[in-house]
Amino acid sequence: MGRNTLRKAASLAACLLLLSACETIPADSIGTLDRARDGELVVGVSEHHPWTDVSENGDYSGSEIELIEGFAESIGADVQWYAAPESVLAGKIKEDQLDVAIGGLTSTSPWSTHMAFTRPYTKVDGESMVMGTRLGENELLVALERYLAKEFGEIS
Repeated sequence: MGRNTLRKAASLAACLLLLSACETIPADSIGTLDRARDGELVVGVSEHHPWTDVSENGDYSGSEIELIEGFAESIGADVQWYAAPESVLAGKIKEDQLDVAIGGLTSTSPWSTHMAFTRPYTKVDGESMVMGTRLGENELLVALERYLAKEFGEIS
């Protein structure tokens, strides 16, 4: 073996060793997805028809409600809903009191410093629709994005 081949082999071995030391990539900083699996997903809802509707008797409906209920079912979670205006939800998710925020959020929403947006899951009137997750909860974000991509036929 030549020197370059040995160096490449040593570099590959080092990379494999480092990768084997990693748990899950992507990972959640505080384990939200692991906690929610077979447990509870805490979702903040800002009323914004037709994506989210909150009735006076506490019933939730709308396209994003259905999407979140489907996602929760896919991870075996029950949904705990928390209804409030967007500004309140942004504060609650930043303070780790919510797992996901929905309510007709767009990719141009001013709350990107408070939550991580999913990649756009659909477009409406030129606006890219997104959902928000806790900052640093990358495993949850990726799981939600994969679910949305499957629901909208981007992946199977």
